[in-house]
Amino acid sequence: MSEEIKKHNYSADSIQALEGMEHVRMRPSMYIGDVGVRGLHHLVYEVVDNSIDEAMGGHCDTINVTINEDGSVTVEDNGRGIPVDMHKKEGVSALEVVMTKIGAGGKFDKDSYKVSGGLHGVGVSVVNALSERMKSTVFREGKIYEQEYERGKAMYPVKQIGETTKRGTMQTFYPDHLIFQQTTEFSYDTLSARMRELSYLNKGITITFTDRREVDKDGNFISETFHSQEGLKEYIRYLDGNREPIISHVISMENEKGEVPVEVALIYNSSYSENIFSYVNNINTHEGGTHLQGFRSGLTRSLKKYADASGMLDKLKFEISGDDFREGLTAIVSVKVAEPQFEGQTKTKLGNREVVSPVSQAVSEMVENYLEENPNDAKIIVQKVILAAQARHAAKKAREMVQRKTVLGGGGLPGKLSDCSEQDPARCEVYLVEGDSAGGTAKQGRDRNFQAILPLRGKILNVEKAMHHKVFENEEIRNIFTALGVTVGTAEDSKALNLEKLRYHKVIIMCDADVDGSHIATLILTFFFRFMRELIEEGHVYIAAPPLYLVKKGNKKEYAWNDDQRDLANERMGGSASIQRYKGLGEMNAEQLWETTMDPNARTLRQVNIDSLAEADRIFSMLMGDEVPPRREFIEKNAVYANIDA
Repeated sequence: MSEEIKKHNYSADSIQALEGMEHVRMRPSMYIGDVGVRGLHHLVYEVVDNSIDEAMGGHCDTINVTINEDGSVTVEDNGRGIPVDMHKKEGVSALEVVMTKIGAGGKFDKDSYKVSGGLHGVGVSVVNALSERMKSTVFREGKIYEQEYERGKAMYPVKQIGETTKRGTMQTFYPDHLIFQQTTEFSYDTLSARMRELSYLNKGITITFTDRREVDKDGNFISETFHSQEGLKEYIRYLDGNREPIISHVISMENEKGEVPVEVALIYNSSYSENIFSYVNNINTHEGGTHLQGFRSGLTRSLKKYADASGMLDKLKFEISGDDFREGLTAIVSVKVAEPQFEGQTKTKLGNREVVSPVSQAVSEMVENYLEENPNDAKIIVQKVILAAQARHAAKKAREMVQRKTVLGGGGLPGKLSDCSEQDPARCEVYLVEGDSAGGTAKQGRDRNFQAILPLRGKILNVEKAMHHKVFENEEIRNIFTALGVTVGTAEDSKALNLEKLRYHKVIIMCDADVDGSHIATLILTFFFRFMRELIEEGHVYIAAPPLYLVKKGNKKEYAWNDDQRDLANERMGGSASIQRYKGLGEMNAEQLWETTMDPNARTLRQVNIDSLAEADRIFSMLMGDEVPPRREFIEKNAVYANIDA
């Protein structure tokens, strides 16, 4: 057989089994990150990644993802279908090898896949191992093949069950409740966001996502179809739909430099934030890496060259920095790397040094061409850069004032902070409490050993609409920085957050359970997301969940966090209990606040996580930005879930 034919012949010999998988069930977090909500959804991503790999190889253009009525998930594509012929080394069907051997799959054979998605490369076998049941159906060469599994073990050899004109693979799996003890329920919003993201990153593919657990007002299953013809250009328009663009076009390009396919799209808007999202083989590398380094150097070099030549910087009294070129920038960088090397705390930072130069060169050429062809936009961008430099200069002075007031600077803690006696940050927590009244109750109800209280006066500054120096000049925000003990800005990155001096490992937002309280919590979360994102990413931010009702009859009392719990409590008490609606934290006494919201043995804390940086950025810009129509549309769509207090 010739080398060329071998290259494109996807058969049993293309499947390589790297090692056994007997310890997957013992240590699942090693393979999927954790066994909570994030790990559960990672199962779906691993199966979909196989279909995306087929699409990246040009063998598939349609993927259907379905959450079934019974809670299982089905992923079907129209690719080549997993090979079912006998695997010479393993002595069983190649399908069984793929499904029951860790690391087995065509993606480890360079002739089958040039590049492949999936962060760990563990493949569908890990999904199988962590599922109570799983079924593989393969449509290949005019026949239908099937095999079922229980907790990773084949129930019977692969068998032919019919004939077909279809081709592709269909996988259905039931997550194992013994592994995923927190929940086995999939989130529609989380999966929908990832499917949308994948459609933009792989233009031309159609991904249909259906939830058969729910029907709309017409009685149809909830379903969305994602398809992008322009790829990252469309993604930029979607992400920046809630911001005002200051240039006329999305700047974009597709290129291949040094065997590294590079795709970039960017636009400048009137905001003060920088939003760059980077991907390697469809993986969101939220810790950045060498491709992001290449993007930044290429952008800065070409813009600096143009700005210097224009003479617009001549009157500026201080140097322009790299940060100034990225204020108001929304950008997406996507590269394909044959053998990616990941590093960083969550293994989402690209380490391949050979990627820097191709990305930098491609971005530099793209930007230089755009500036030359669009002189009006070029002038607007440079003016934005100059304003950013002036604001950075002012912000630096304001930030230095904040840092002088931190414990490190010897300026003492905020006067409003009631600190705890414990010195170990891992055992300490601070409550950011809405208003002095609730703050006073919280101070009385807390455990002074490890709980600190910082009351916040009213609504803090909306940082989404504020220049950076205004943020650091705001008293309430300065108090948060000072109380937490963290500093902003390093020699390498003026926006980096230093968590080494963090004084509390739990930062708990505690607001009233009403509309105003929700708005204040959103303002605080917006501030954390824009200026202290590492705090969220490290798992330090929580939201307290005070009860909505006290149901009482005689000596009996129960707290309720929603209407259903209230009604059930009332029934248990005979149906004539007195019901108190808590409109604010101030309506509770210190004992009630402790036993419902602050006692670690009884309270409910919601940890704040970021599933998708891009989607989180879009939501914050929509909710807290200047554009009213998208916010109104969001509120109308979600109003059914809102509780409006009189």
